[in-house]
Amino acid sequence: MAKKYIDVMDTTFRDGFQSVFGGRVLMEDFFPALEAAKEAGIRHFEFGGGARFQSLFFYLNENAFDMMDRFRAIVGPDANLQTLARGVNTVMLDTGSREMVDLHAKMFKKHGTTTIRNFDALNDVENLKYSGERIAYHGLKHEVVVTMMDLPPGCVGAHDVAFYEKTLREILDSGIPYHSICFKDASGTSSPQKVYETLKMARKLVPEGTHLRLHTHETAGVSVACYLAALDAGVDGIDMAAAPVSGGTSQPDILTMLHAVKGKNFDLGGLELEKILKYEDVLGDCLKDYFMPPEATQVSPLIPFSPMPGGALTANTQMMRDNNMLDRYPEVIRAMREVVEKGGYGTSVTPVSQFYFQQALNNALMGPWKKIAPGYGKMVLGYFGKTPTAPDAEVVRIAAEQLKLDPTTDNAIDIADRDETKSIAYWTQKLSDEGIEATDENIFIAASCDVKGIAFLKGEATVNVRKNSPKVAESNQPKQSQQENFTMANGTYTVIVDGQSYNVQIVGGNATVVQAAPAAVAPVAAPAVAAAPAAPAANANAICAELPGSVFKLVAAVGDSVNAGDKIMILEAMKMEIDVVAPRAGKVTSINVQPNDKIEAGQVLAVVE
Repeated sequence: MAKKYIDVMDTTFRDGFQSVFGGRVLMEDFFPALEAAKEAGIRHFEFGGGARFQSLFFYLNENAFDMMDRFRAIVGPDANLQTLARGVNTVMLDTGSREMVDLHAKMFKKHGTTTIRNFDALNDVENLKYSGERIAYHGLKHEVVVTMMDLPPGCVGAHDVAFYEKTLREILDSGIPYHSICFKDASGTSSPQKVYETLKMARKLVPEGTHLRLHTHETAGVSVACYLAALDAGVDGIDMAAAPVSGGTSQPDILTMLHAVKGKNFDLGGLELEKILKYEDVLGDCLKDYFMPPEATQVSPLIPFSPMPGGALTANTQMMRDNNMLDRYPEVIRAMREVVEKGGYGTSVTPVSQFYFQQALNNALMGPWKKIAPGYGKMVLGYFGKTPTAPDAEVVRIAAEQLKLDPTTDNAIDIADRDETKSIAYWTQKLSDEGIEATDENIFIAASCDVKGIAFLKGEATVNVRKNSPKVAESNQPKQSQQENFTMANGTYTVIVDGQSYNVQIVGGNATVVQAAPAAVAPVAAPAVAAAPAAPAANANAICAELPGSVFKLVAAVGDSVNAGDKIMILEAMKMEIDVVAPRAGKVTSINVQPNDKIEAGQVLAVVE
């Protein structure tokens, strides 16, 4: 009897890059590996969407649409190229209006996408209706998703087989057009038995011939067992990645899975061991200069207690490493358990995973529930949709009080439609004001990436990738090439001198020491080092940073009159935007930072008198 053919999607170039490098891999560096993957016989790739959309504009000074076009040109017209979308959030971290949800599908179709995998972290089917409709309308295949995870021990109320059956029935009854169904576990915490029972349930429930898939991560160490359970339950497709961006926080390795099914009645994509081995050799060579976070290669027994998805785990630990606070990571992970339970059990996948992490970080650094993270607060108040279970009433009260928002049961997309700043007209005018052509692509880039999108379109973006060390230029090398070498090494490094740590930020070939080193210390890995100016001494009117991060956007200016609660600036920390507001009415007498500045906890940001 012929073996059952299992469709394999190679996630290396999207989820693999996100889970290991925070999405920060330059296209010229990985295209040779893509050629090798094609030669190895892979015909189904995840090639964009999710965090690999914004990250190209934020960190790589690359246009995600250009990358998608070039990817398609390499693999040919017949490959199934898939992207990831977050329901009404699409590839943004905030809810999009109907105009933006439609534009997302239109642009992704135009730039080579075959299939969009579309999920909602809350499993709120209302958030999948319009997004799924527009994906199908624009001629794309719609892969609708049920998101999965295991709850921390002792927690009940959602994320069991009955909950997934209820969600799947709602999808089927809603009339949402779909071409396949995926069960997605971004944290890799679902137990193999639950996976088996869930897929058996789904196989009985869906129409005959429906394509069912499972997506998971190796984060908790059970992914291979989960895939084997899913195969036994009748799944039609699974996702895998190639070394060195496989296992650990990413998907199981292709070679590992080929080994795991030896002797079983499954044909994984017609793939052959020797050809995949050759592909992985090329990929390893392409990525050899990139810094591999040690946590990206490990599985963690603590993850089922959090739970923290692979793609968010490395992004968060890298940001904590950059801000010299990685020692607090275990404390934050422990704090997530309460945050998940009191937040209503939304699935720990972007953007909810970031809401969880941000709130856990606040609870660990400032005390439980002293400071509500904006995203987490809006989630428990209902602004992103309905959570699987009701959030804790006291947390809802605190969030409403701190954010000055009332709880809502309105659909998230209806709320977005009422927001002028989420309209095509708003972003068309914004581009016009900046002297930028208002093409569909530029409108979507600006709307999804805001200030950083505008900076990219104006040619002001910088490259910030993490490589092992800056390349040392030869003395006879042209000046331009020397600059390129240092630019490729942009990032934040920790340097140990005489037992003391210093943070060195390298941007465009110049290094800045965040904590001033002794005068005798020589510059490190760059031609010039300048000590950062000391922050002004805090006073009663000073507004200080509560968390380390960077300045995303200045809203107020020196001389502006503000009321208590008015925005002064927006910070970016742990992939979230954090409003800095005036604590009292008065006049802004000082702005002590500029956009893109790195900041530390306690640093004076502004003064209102």
